[in-house]
Amino acid sequence: MDPSKEAVQAASITRYEDGNAASREDWVTVEEPLEIRVGSDTLAVTMRTPGHDHDLAAGWLVSEGIVSRPEELVRIEHCRETRSPEEEGNVVIVRTTAQTGGALDRARRLLLTSSSCGLCGKSSIDSIRGHFPAIASPASATPETILSLPQTLRRAQTTFGRTGGLHAAGIFTLEGELLAAREDVGRHNAVDKVVGSLFRGGRLRFPLAETILCVSGRASFEIVQKALAAGIPIVAAVSAPSTLAIDLARSSGIALVGFLRETGFNLYSEESRVAASSSVPGSRG
Repeated sequence: MDPSKEAVQAASITRYEDGNAASREDWVTVEEPLEIRVGSDTLAVTMRTPGHDHDLAAGWLVSEGIVSRPEELVRIEHCRETRSPEEEGNVVIVRTTAQTGGALDRARRLLLTSSSCGLCGKSSIDSIRGHFPAIASPASATPETILSLPQTLRRAQTTFGRTGGLHAAGIFTLEGELLAAREDVGRHNAVDKVVGSLFRGGRLRFPLAETILCVSGRASFEIVQKALAAGIPIVAAVSAPSTLAIDLARSSGIALVGFLRETGFNLYSEESRVAASSSVPGSRG
């Protein structure tokens, strides 16, 4: 079982408005480190919002190429033998049957990973780029489906509604049905959590070749690479993509959507995956 820690916390603040100051309480997003171990080996320490830690660990292992089939996960649990109060609820141990030797070496973080960057601390530049096959699925979606995704994802952001301080990631069917959504202080963590939830749950055949990933922020290289690792053919972002994200999408068969608004979006790659895409105006609003 994945024990729950609080994702939000009350903070005493002073609110300045219209020339007046008043004391009040506000809800803020919790940010704490999570250490991910495979057996006795520590592979990563990432700053995350507590909650769905087992999904986060599973999704991270998928994105690093350490596991590729749900049955390779034997057990995920929080460490019960902590050495300090700070470790309580913040260490996850994974048991797997996967042959992990070389993959563990490539995945190992040598430094603390920040909540805004899942690539920090990689042991070499070469290890940043994973080795995943291009998307072979012929999957496509209509512009109308893609335009509907942000509003559906926003409705699933329960913690964001309280704090305004979380990113979200959702995985949808090609018809726009929300399969799973997760929130986190880090964009990459939100993606790992939502991928991990479907990977662990066995609700869909893996890889996720008939799905769309939608993220509430920008599309970085790592977001696209995590989608590639999960076999997701369409990635949609509310904000901008980076040059590396576009390059990876184009070389991997992923349709990359950016600046997704209610009235339009920009399509950077794999136009054939979005039917009648030329009729949808781009938006940089």
